[in-house]
Amino acid sequence: MLLESGATYRCVLSEQPWDHVELDSKPYPVKMELLLPPALPTKIVAVGLNYLEHVVEMGHEKTKEPVLFLKPPSALLNPGGKILYPPSSERVDYEAELAVVLKTRLRNATPEEALKAVGGFTCCNDVTARDLQKVDGQWIRAKGFDTFCPLGPWLVTDFLEKDQKIMTRVNGEIKQNSRISSRVWNTAQLLSFASKVMTLEPMDVLITGTPPGIGPMNPGDHVEVEVEGIGILKNEVVRPA
Repeated sequence: MLLESGATYRCVLSEQPWDHVELDSKPYPVKMELLLPPALPTKIVAVGLNYLEHVVEMGHEKTKEPVLFLKPPSALLNPGGKILYPPSSERVDYEAELAVVLKTRLRNATPEEALKAVGGFTCCNDVTARDLQKVDGQWIRAKGFDTFCPLGPWLVTDFLEKDQKIMTRVNGEIKQNSRISSRVWNTAQLLSFASKVMTLEPMDVLITGTPPGIGPMNPGDHVEVEVEGIGILKNEVVRPA
């Protein structure tokens, strides 16, 4: 099921919101500036160094286990929203990622159990203040600014991981161009690993790593993250008022 023009989806809030999504068969035009991030997470679990070519370009060695870090829910940004370039940074990078949203709680799960907890897939831009990441030696500040987690444009519930393209374009120029099959660990493996560290709640988000080709964005740039079979996440970079 793809949430896009031609249909709208109503969510009745309850203790189990995922079970109360109703389809309205009337056609409505979808305006990108009206879309919200397709998740309400308690946390955003991110994975670093999950594409070997990206490991090389960052000057790291391949790790024996997935590298996890967290982005705060306050970093979420809607499709079409503006990425705020923080005054404390002099280099802010794009990072295209495949994201997964959970529909049920997950704890100490096998990879097979983990897949059953998946609600759907979407696109993410793991925006990073690269210079601050190097200065701090850890990733919380560099990854955690408000607007540093654009997510969308919608949620695809029947997406099957195969060899789909994942791309970033800046002002129409291709910067990242890879395939999700190049990841070291797939979504099922990552969810299982993360669930043995922390309990994952319904609507939590896991972003599964970025391919090679990362680079800077500047105020005024228009950035697109695309995952084949899902859609295109579009955002503009601006200076905060």
